[in-house]
Amino acid sequence: MAALIRQAPLVFPAAARHTATVIFVHGLGDTGYGWADAVENWRRRQRLDEVKFILPHAPSIPITCNMGMKMPGWYDIMRIDGNPDSLRANEDEAGILLSRDYLNGLIQKEVEAGIPTERIVLGGFSQGGAMSLFSGLTAKVKLGGIVALSSYLLLSLKFAELLPTPNVNKETPIFMAHGDQDVVVPIQLGVKSHDALKGLGYSPIFKIYPNMGHSACPREMDDVENFLKDRLPAQGEKKDGKAEL
Repeated sequence: MAALIRQAPLVFPAAARHTATVIFVHGLGDTGYGWADAVENWRRRQRLDEVKFILPHAPSIPITCNMGMKMPGWYDIMRIDGNPDSLRANEDEAGILLSRDYLNGLIQKEVEAGIPTERIVLGGFSQGGAMSLFSGLTAKVKLGGIVALSSYLLLSLKFAELLPTPNVNKETPIFMAHGDQDVVVPIQLGVKSHDALKGLGYSPIFKIYPNMGHSACPREMDDVENFLKDRLPAQGEKKDGKAEL
């Protein structure tokens, strides 16, 4: 396989002292720039000033359901036809694991910069949400939270076999959200993924947004912001080497 060409992620530095990081992963055919407006809106409200946002860009790869033409993608997809089972047919395990390694590398860089893993949230939309859910739950470090919008559980038939020992993210808060009119990633697949995680002992939040298709809506973005604020509360300014809480 030829080496993948990766662009450096789009980065929004923290507006105040950097104490936390959110890595938000875009969907198929998009780039990190597609979620820049959402980050800007969150920053305007000044509720996440200590958070650095990292918006990675997927490499351009051949996508089977796109007639094999290249487009930004975290893994290949065989078919998108509105059938909940189509997205899980012949999953690109090699591509999924390669993208997981890349996201794990982004997490590690934040750790090396001094950010505790429990002050890091991994999230995304569609393919990016699926990658965030899979990468976060199979990570060997405990994260602060996971966000999966309009997405589903990857490699579900063997997911339990891929969990680390110890399973450090068993109690990590998970926010899942889906529109009930989604014809790209049908809500039935989101529900199945949620139920599968509950069956494995996780406690994901699952919110459904009426009349929303494969997209995001303001109320959903408010809910994500509230989840991030809850998981990454401001630590305040340091005084005499200690954080003022």
